[in-house]
Amino acid sequence: MSQSADLHKRRTAAVARGVSSMISSYVDHAAGGTLSDVDGREWIDLAAGIAVTNVGNSAPRVVEAVKRQAERFTHTCFMIAPYESYVAVCEQLNALTPGAFEKRSALFNSGAEAVENAVKIARHATGRPAVVVFDHAYHGRTNLTMALTAKAMPYKHRFGPFAGEVYRVPMSYPYRDGLSGPDAAALAINTIEKQVGADQVAAVLIEPIQGEGGFVVPAPGFLSSLATWARGAGALFVADEIQTGFCRTGDWFASTFEGVEPDLVTTAKGIAGGLPLAAVTGRATVMDAVHAGGLGGTYGGNPIACAAALASIETMRELDLGAAARRIESVMVPRLRELASSRPYIGDVRGRGAMLAMEIVVPGSATPGTLTAERVHGRGAPLGATPDPARTAAIQKAAHEAGLLLLTCGTYSNVIRFLPPLVMDDETLAQALDRLESALA
Repeated sequence: MSQSADLHKRRTAAVARGVSSMISSYVDHAAGGTLSDVDGREWIDLAAGIAVTNVGNSAPRVVEAVKRQAERFTHTCFMIAPYESYVAVCEQLNALTPGAFEKRSALFNSGAEAVENAVKIARHATGRPAVVVFDHAYHGRTNLTMALTAKAMPYKHRFGPFAGEVYRVPMSYPYRDGLSGPDAAALAINTIEKQVGADQVAAVLIEPIQGEGGFVVPAPGFLSSLATWARGAGALFVADEIQTGFCRTGDWFASTFEGVEPDLVTTAKGIAGGLPLAAVTGRATVMDAVHAGGLGGTYGGNPIACAAALASIETMRELDLGAAARRIESVMVPRLRELASSRPYIGDVRGRGAMLAMEIVVPGSATPGTLTAERVHGRGAPLGATPDPARTAAIQKAAHEAGLLLLTCGTYSNVIRFLPPLVMDDETLAQALDRLESALA
């Protein structure tokens, strides 16, 4: 019996069935853009722990920073006995996130926790209850963030009832709606004003590029139109940059590509090189509206995670990982489009930087067009080419067998997503694309 098989037997007896894993092998070590299991098998990693190890696994600066901090102290709770590294991370976030205005930050443990706190802050600062979210959105697995998340299975199925005062509106999905950004925004805004009421909205919460929902890149003008409306309505525009942040899309944050300056930004994933850390950063007047003691948590801003975050940010600057993400895009997109040109089941290639995807559809099915309001709200079949989740799963399985770690996503489970570590070299990236081509065959 292989070591992975033995571990899997132990796992079945010890780990709850609801916690699933994509592959049945068990990792022994990882570095740069590869993972190796306990039996010596290696994968090229196009998952990066779901956009977490942007600086690569076991990045040297991160490893050294963690070692140094662990030798000094591992925990005090910042709310009890504060320390400098928490302050330093907040200073970095205040400087790096979009917007020239004065900012404040608060640190937490996970993306879902950051989103929950952003909602708390928005409601407290505005005195309003309603939170607007979008079709295909993913914001986490806690009770409130499940309410914010669009997809039922596996995230919401039989876990309700969920938190109230959450309202879902149409998302710009260029491949399926055929709308310009301003037109798609007008549809969303009209829904908000008719079904929620502008004066009730505390926050408009959106991923600048959707993650789990299918790596949906909104049409140009969509985000800026929504941000302009929110400001005029007295609502806060909240950018969930948990998956898009920290150089993943070719800049520090994806909001900058449309010149959007969110009132609040949530971050996690790529912030700390693999250690659990998250944050809410925003306008000082908004963040400071919450009373003392209203924000916090036992582990939020743990000193080891803060040390890792500072080392990760330093690595991103030193290696210019924003430029690295743009280089990855310049290598991958032409090759993906070449693959799509001869494979009619690849309906769309999209993304930005090192956050790329291809949507898998039934060849010869309907072509994209303009969404009706009913279909926008999910009361009909998805417009455009028919999603093919079975072929998507088969491609992923074949890729894993070829030594390529791939993730799927999408409301219809028909999107292959690519999230290589930003430190991946050209040779490894070329091998990954060769293995992808073999998997498609």
